[in-house]
Amino acid sequence: MAGGNRRRSREIWHPPPYSLDDIRAVQAVAAGTADATEQARALDWIVNTAAQTYDEPFVPGQDDVRAYMLGRRSVGLAIVKLIKLKPDLFRAEGEND
Repeated sequence: MAGGNRRRSREIWHPPPYSLDDIRAVQAVAAGTADATEQARALDWIVNTAAQTYDEPFVPGQDDVRAYMLGRRSVGLAIVKLIKLKPDLFRAEGEND
C-alpha cells in the first residue's frame, strides 16, 4: 500500500495501522473536500482496518479483548449496513409506524 506498510506485527487490540495517504483521505472526508478516490480510501480504511469489520473477533481465553474487538466491529457493520441499504425501501422515522 502506498504511503506505508499497513500490515505489521502487533497485538489485535492496538490502534489500527495507517499510512500518510490514509490520514490525508480521512481528513479530506472530515473537511468535506475529499474527491472520489479519497472518499473510497477513507471508507475502506474505516471499515476494513479501523473497525476490522470482516476480521474474526474471537481471541481464545481473552474475553475482554473479544468484547473490545466486537465493539470496534459493530461500528463497521453499521457503516456497511447504511452503504447497502436501499433508500427507496427505507421508511422515514414516524412514517407508517
